[in-house]
Amino acid sequence: MRIAFFATCLADTLFPEAAKATVRLLERLGHEVVFPFEQTCCGQMHINTGYQKEALPLVKRYAQTFDRYEVIVVPSGSCAGSIRHQHAMVASSYGDAGLAARSESVAARTYELSELLIDVLKVEDVGAYYPHRVTYHPTCHSLRMIRAGDKPLRLLRHVRGLDLVELPAAEQCCGFGGTFALKNAETSTAMLADKMTNIVSTGADVCTAGDSSCLMHIGGGLSRLRTGVRTVHLAEILASTESS
Repeated sequence: MRIAFFATCLADTLFPEAAKATVRLLERLGHEVVFPFEQTCCGQMHINTGYQKEALPLVKRYAQTFDRYEVIVVPSGSCAGSIRHQHAMVASSYGDAGLAARSESVAARTYELSELLIDVLKVEDVGAYYPHRVTYHPTCHSLRMIRAGDKPLRLLRHVRGLDLVELPAAEQCCGFGGTFALKNAETSTAMLADKMTNIVSTGADVCTAGDSSCLMHIGGGLSRLRTGVRTVHLAEILASTESS
């Protein structure tokens, strides 16, 4: 299958390993991955902070860039959620019915990584090997917006060598929420403290999730407390093999 890859801003600027792992994984499974160089930001940050008009060019850019592809993958439940639930809404809000229809069409072909693997490619065992004790944090947008459900867990359960441990109060938010963590720092910090307490209680070496943004928030806290627990994107675990 030919799959277009939308890398996201965070992968491009801060966490390139998540993007590279996504490509390695899909190519190992026998698929062709293409990277349209015209891509930029999905506009989620603008939309969520009230700058919908400023996000309109980004919505248009995404639709123009990816309209020619049948399948698009995003290593982020957050960005996938924005594309699927906000793009057409923004276009409609500013009277661009044509862009709204185009955005809906492209959004229907846009998948978060675990969705792509299980719902489209029909695979749960991707041939990964990762000999570590791991706990999984279901990020808010993955859980509530795109409703990925247990798909990431189903993938992790098939990883050889991986000891998957349940995260207490897993569905509670980590407190990041993009600019929420900046505008409501004290509340965000309290939510993060609860999340870190639960992660450390599992005895896991690694906390994984499908969003680099939440992992950045959680990882920063775990590092400052010197817990020894690392944060690793789901794609990096699934891309790992005995020889890597």
